[in-house]
Amino acid sequence: MNTIRVLIADDQPLARAGFKAVLEATGKIEVVAEAENGEQTIELAHRHEPDVVLMDIRMPGMDGIEATRRLARQRVLILTTFGLDEYIIEALRAGASGFLLKDAPVDELVSAIRAVAAGDAQLSPAVTKRLLEQVARRLPTAVTRDTSSLAQLTEREREVLRLMAVGMSNAEIAAALVVSEPTVKTHVSSVLQKLRLRDRVQAVIYAYENGLIEPGER
Repeated sequence: MNTIRVLIADDQPLARAGFKAVLEATGKIEVVAEAENGEQTIELAHRHEPDVVLMDIRMPGMDGIEATRRLARQRVLILTTFGLDEYIIEALRAGASGFLLKDAPVDELVSAIRAVAAGDAQLSPAVTKRLLEQVARRLPTAVTRDTSSLAQLTEREREVLRLMAVGMSNAEIAAALVVSEPTVKTHVSSVLQKLRLRDRVQAVIYAYENGLIEPGER
């Protein structure tokens, strides 16, 4: 893969410096710009067109969620802490491609950036599942049931969606359903297209909100 161009958005200068140091030390990631608030993030993203935006949620002025909503062309990786996970669902609805804990190991951060740059929103299934379950417990029952779009899915597609929602990778879904991994990828693409979802992370939220999976279910 070519060098990945990253924009870091965080209101803490030391945090930005730390992320920049560890990312550029890989020799495969270039930090093309740094922003301290949402407005600056949007301006710099349009100017530099990074492959990935590392986005903090809480920033002065425009926060990371609103900035994510306005960055339709960029892939956004949300950096968060457990103290802020109530914002995760809203951030993913805004179009974020995934999220990662701020204290994640460097190799996990680098892997996440590579995954997002490659268009893969499935980041660390265990972390994704843990955070979504915590947030899902706060969701009212049947927040936005959408039976009309759900009815478009075949029985197999509904099962694939449910397995995605419990944190399974494509390989794990293939093993569970006794089908090939390319077949699973086809089903995932069909689910996203029919439900008009940007990526599989948003599909997980959809599954929770429409009752296909309950928090804590395996």
